[in-house]
Amino acid sequence: MNFKRYILTHPVTSYFILTFTISWLGALLLVAPEVFHGEPVPKMTGILMFPVMLIGPSAAGTILTAIIAGKQGLRNLLSGMRKWKVPAKWYLVALLIPPCLINLILLFLSKVVSPVFTPNFFPIGLLFGIPAGFLEEIGWTGFAFPKMSSKQNFIKASLLLGFLWGLWHLPVIDFLGVATPHGKYLIPFFLAFVAILTAIRVLIAWVYTHTKSILLAQLMHAVSTGCLVMFGSSKVSSGEEVLWYGSYALLLGIVVFIIFYRAQNKIATKTS
Repeated sequence: MNFKRYILTHPVTSYFILTFTISWLGALLLVAPEVFHGEPVPKMTGILMFPVMLIGPSAAGTILTAIIAGKQGLRNLLSGMRKWKVPAKWYLVALLIPPCLINLILLFLSKVVSPVFTPNFFPIGLLFGIPAGFLEEIGWTGFAFPKMSSKQNFIKASLLLGFLWGLWHLPVIDFLGVATPHGKYLIPFFLAFVAILTAIRVLIAWVYTHTKSILLAQLMHAVSTGCLVMFGSSKVSSGEEVLWYGSYALLLGIVVFIIFYRAQNKIATKTS
């Protein structure tokens, strides 16, 4: 098979094959001793799987950009990662939506359901989002989304990318959140987690579409991930964590719907 020809004709498929292969293989190699001996994976080892997985999106995005677009493509990728001169409102969107909604839903649940949902404040947790945001978005926003949105409309492209982004986390899903392992709630937790990422991906894609700034996408991703760690309640059980993740996903979905409903109304008003 002519791999370069396949990459040129199927860039999106090639990206996901390469990303998942690098990330999942790296994660498997890290836990191979425990897996092959039938032993449980220690929590710290499970957590260390995630930085290893970050190589996948960044490496795949960079390698495929070089193959498809050469040096100019790499320069364009780097330019997008340096683009900070955008209207201030997009910084507000990128930096304020995740922490505001996370705290809103946790405060609501703490008053209506149980004080256990009271937001935590773990400032160092924000640092957890930085490598995820800055490395992953080289691939998700720098390569995959532009290619996907050129073949289908914005909503379909961002929803599909968000779902695949969530699925990509599968090897480490039982080590995410505070209520780990999740036991019988693992599948509901995974579904809620994927729903959150799908909605966040639509918002990141929306910001990128209006600014063409990969940097802003990186910042929004970093803030979104970091705020889950920084504000997420530290005392919830597995079931309670599913409740607040699911509620947060629902709230994000409502925000996404309102944004695009208003956008469609503006378009309809202008064309009428």
